[in-house]
Amino acid sequence: MTISKRITTAFIFCLLALAASSFLPASNGVASSAVDHIIFEGLLAKHVRDGFVDYASFKSDEIKLDQYLSMLERNDPESLTQNEQFAFYINVYNSWTIKLILTGYPGVKSIKDLGGLLQSPWQKELVRIHGKTLKLDDIENKILRPRFKDPRVHFAINCASKSCPPLLSEPYRGETLDAQLNKVTSDFINNPSSYRFEGDILWISSIFKWFSEDFNDDPVGFYRKYAETDLKALLEAKGHRIQVKYLDYDWSLNGA
Repeated sequence: MTISKRITTAFIFCLLALAASSFLPASNGVASSAVDHIIFEGLLAKHVRDGFVDYASFKSDEIKLDQYLSMLERNDPESLTQNEQFAFYINVYNSWTIKLILTGYPGVKSIKDLGGLLQSPWQKELVRIHGKTLKLDDIENKILRPRFKDPRVHFAINCASKSCPPLLSEPYRGETLDAQLNKVTSDFINNPSSYRFEGDILWISSIFKWFSEDFNDDPVGFYRKYAETDLKALLEAKGHRIQVKYLDYDWSLNGA
């Protein structure tokens, strides 16, 4: 074989190899593109205002919500980057919580109405992801908390209740996730309706009691990290005298 023929043959093999590689699945080290949350973006923008969810109007768009849930179901979250996975599961939790409410709406006054004597609503097997059927409890306590180990998640996932941190009126996305988590955390911490001082006693959400290990058993330290302006000054002035107590949780629906 002449040199020119060898070069031509090698070139053809390279082209064939490149063509074949385009049909191969991505390797474990290569993440796929981000999930398209555009349907959920439109629904949240239309039906959520300042954390208040208009479930009546959401009900009229339930077909679109079902389309979004079906899209989520077809995705393999393990193929996503870390941030995209984190955002994906937050959106899964929030969208399926809305779907759960709509299954009982308008007769539901609290998410707890959708449970039973032997099963809480978070224990219902309703979340469909990549061939598996999971519970909302699975998403929160077996995936989000242990896998990502970020306490800010408690201010991103929404339990459809008035005492829950408000539902963000946009989906979470990997490229903006850190800024979004900082925003919802700071908004909640600095909202006067989520805390109150009585002397040196700081009354805060029961979330800090239920998930104390996620906050390193130091809710005051967490408050100091995200506090702004007047709250920050008050925390600094009280120093180490602060004692913590927990507010009652209002499980009534976070919308009409």
